[in-house]
Amino acid sequence: MECRLGDTVLYYEESGAGRPLLLLHGMPLDHRHMANAFEPIFEKRTGWRRLYPDLPGMGKTLAPDSLTTQDQILALLSHFMDSVAPGERFVVAGTSYGTYLARGLIYQRGSDMDGLFLNVPGFITDSLPLPKPLVVHQDPAFLAALTPDEQDLLGFIVVQSLALLQEDRDVFRPAGKMADKAFLQRLKQNYAFSFDVDTLPVPFPAPALFLAGRHDNWCGYHDTYALLDSYPRATFAVLDRAGHMLALEQKSLFRALVNEWLDRVEEYVSS
Repeated sequence: MECRLGDTVLYYEESGAGRPLLLLHGMPLDHRHMANAFEPIFEKRTGWRRLYPDLPGMGKTLAPDSLTTQDQILALLSHFMDSVAPGERFVVAGTSYGTYLARGLIYQRGSDMDGLFLNVPGFITDSLPLPKPLVVHQDPAFLAALTPDEQDLLGFIVVQSLALLQEDRDVFRPAGKMADKAFLQRLKQNYAFSFDVDTLPVPFPAPALFLAGRHDNWCGYHDTYALLDSYPRATFAVLDRAGHMLALEQKSLFRALVNEWLDRVEEYVSS
């Protein structure tokens, strides 16, 4: 599906019906890794309309020359929600780069929202050193199957498995090849919002979930802890046997914690 927003045509897919849940992917990927992580959770849940956009310059959403800042992308997402779910309260979940945009929505529109999930949150700067790369489970079959182009996985995969390698081949690597790298490089020149996204005007009262990998050598976990005072209903979990690919490396626990968060959101909106 497509949603025209000014000179940007945002591609998105949706599943289910009910409360809108906006799911924001990482960079330089597209909606598919979010759908792969979340759709199995909704096989036994109803009442949720999942919205999976391809962010500008990624997937099937082209980035016009006029789009140069994160503030513009945030405005685009806000306009998108007003277009596809006008007047409705909604919930947002993000992974990595998507968590930065999700926090921007909370900053600007928290009063319209009923929940937040941050998976391996990304920050502009890291206040403490990142964890060093660590492999806690080595899989000889994984190592033997790696092609020369896939050696980069050795730098951040914590739990090696053929299943993870297959998902990288099916979802992550194809999405990375589709990305508009020139646009993303330009965007990095204006990577920060024009406001301090993590200093909220008021604390966010709705249920939240923050998941971080104990061995995430891309985004770490220390800075996520600093968010807690602004989110009094947040669960914060740092998972062993997980790095930046937490949703795959700790799949069962990821799904259990997301289900518990969704339970809390449903309780919150019905109270």
